[in-house]
Amino acid sequence: MSEQKPHFGKKLTPVQRYLFLLAGTISLGLGLLGIPLPLLPTTPFLLLSAYCYARSSRRFYYWLINHKHLGKHIRNYWDHRGITARVKFGAISFLWISMTLTALFAMESTWMRLLLLVVAIAVTIHIAAIKTIKT
Repeated sequence: MSEQKPHFGKKLTPVQRYLFLLAGTISLGLGLLGIPLPLLPTTPFLLLSAYCYARSSRRFYYWLINHKHLGKHIRNYWDHRGITARVKFGAISFLWISMTLTALFAMESTWMRLLLLVVAIAVTIHIAAIKTIKT
């Protein structure tokens, strides 16, 4: 179980709970979209989902942090403030494969291809800067 404590303390109105649940679900959807889409970050959206679910629904919160695939990313980040080398390698590899394919087959403009290259370099630097943890 994660060392991070959920935010169950404050009582919310039903409308507030619904809004947190909705925000958590939207964030989870964006996080899931971030898995195949290289420019959409997965982990920050998963962290936001966990926070929103902790405020709105114990059931959804515990489902998310104990999820076979998604939960470990949240717990690794909360507990160790980093990601595994395998996740880094996969993210950077998928980023460059998808950006290269997009540049070659979906972009006709040279300046758009250069923009994709700059974005890919920036995202690679960002991912490489995140602490690498061993699990």
